[in-house]
Formats: sequence, C-alpha cells, structure tokens
Amino acid sequence: MNLSLLAAALFSLAFAGEPSREELKSALQKNPDLVLDVLKSNKKAVFEIVNEAAREEQARRQREQDEQSQREFEEAFKNPKQPEITSKTRVRGNPKAKYTLVEYSDFQCPYCARGYQTVEALRKKYGADLRFVFKNLPLDFHPQAMPAAKYLEAISLQSEEKAWRFHDRLFENQSKLGEEFFKATAQELGVDMKRLEKYLQSPEVAAKIESDMKEAKKFNFEGTPGFLLNGVPVRGAYPVEHFEEIIQKLQSKKS
Repeated sequence: MNLSLLAAALFSLAFAGEPSREELKSALQKNPDLVLDVLKSNKKAVFEIVNEAAREEQARRQREQDEQSQREFEEAFKNPKQPEITSKTRVRGNPKAKYTLVEYSDFQCPYCARGYQTVEALRKKYGADLRFVFKNLPLDFHPQAMPAAKYLEAISLQSEEKAWRFHDRLFENQSKLGEEFFKATAQELGVDMKRLEKYLQSPEVAAKIESDMKEAKKFNFEGTPGFLLNGVPVRGAYPVEHFEEIIQKLQSKKS
C-alpha cells in the first residue's frame, strides 16, 4: 500500500467513525515509513516537541531534587548531624560559641575557594558567636589536594595558629599550589622544617585525614565544599545569605 492509499484508508476510517487504536496501529505497522515521512516533513515541530519534553523532564527532576533537599533541610533541624569535635579538634574562634560551622573541603577545589570567602564573612559578622572547624575532603581528581591536606595536618602538630595561617594562604593563592609553594609558605610561617618533614609521613597525619574523609562520607558529602552548621548540612558553595537563614531559623527555634 503506498502513502496515498494509506491516507485514503485513514480518511475513510475517519468518516466511518473514529478509528480504533488497533486500526491505527495496524495501518502504521503495515506502513512504518509514513511516520518517518511525517517526522521529516515537520522537523521544526518535532524538534520543538523534543526540546519541550526535555525541559519538562529537567524541571521535574529539579523539583524532585529541591523537594528532597527541603525535606533534608527540615529534618536536620529536628535531628542535627553530630560531627566529631573533641578537645584535640582544631577550632577557630570561641570554643563555647553558640554556632559551630564545620567544613569538609579540598584546597584545590575552586568552589572551596568561594566557600573560604563565605566562611570568613560569617566569622567577621558573628564574631564570638561562631566557631569554625575545617576537615579534609581531598578529591581524587585534584592532585594537589592530598599533599596540601598533609601539610596542613603536619603543621598543626607543631602549631594550630600556624596551621590556620597556612590554611588561609592556600585558599588565597590557589593557583600556586604545589610542593615548592607548600614548603616556602611553611618556612615563611616559621615552621620547624625538620619536624615538618617527619610529621608529613607520620601515621598520625594519615589517620587524621582518613578520619575526616570517613566522617564526610558518613554524612553523604561527596563533592566539596560541604558544611554542617549546628548539624544542618549545606551541600555546596552557597552564599552567606543561606547560612544566615539557617542561623535565623536556629534562633527562632530557641525562642
């Protein structure tokens, strides 16, 4: 049956009454080229239909993701996550602050550099009300991330104050990361280089980084940066306003 005969057949079916699904299916199965011809002759319309379907699917997935994030957000206020913070934990700021911001971060991650700026803005705004804890989550595809984490923890065994200054220098000079820069920065900070070399290979440093990474995994932080603000997770380099929203909600729950 050629296309004109098929069209006539469908036309006659239409006048005989609405064709059944089976009749249309049978006609198209006998002449599948008709579908291709229709598609070819209406490329623009087909392209728009496909794009619209893709946009609808993307919007649906985004809604699901947003709803899931909101559920987790609300649940976190009821059951906040509990990171390990002991007397040995390196804490920046008032140890008895009302708010604790824990970050799981990678020194080579560009989003973590933005996260660093956000943390500094929060520290400046909230002062003694906010304490900050940095934990290591070096990603495999950032070759300088693990060495940087080792230097941080090795320096911390000598001086936490120098370790924090080293932390700042790395994020403020992210394009310079590398063994030469790590050593030069440590020397500028007055670190004992012989002890540093020893600590870099120590089981204690390796165990500290591994512990940080296991904790991040436990809280489902896969990318960086990840934060916990009084146990409420923030996944990504959100702006200061997002953290302020959490703090406001924490305040309202106490009042």
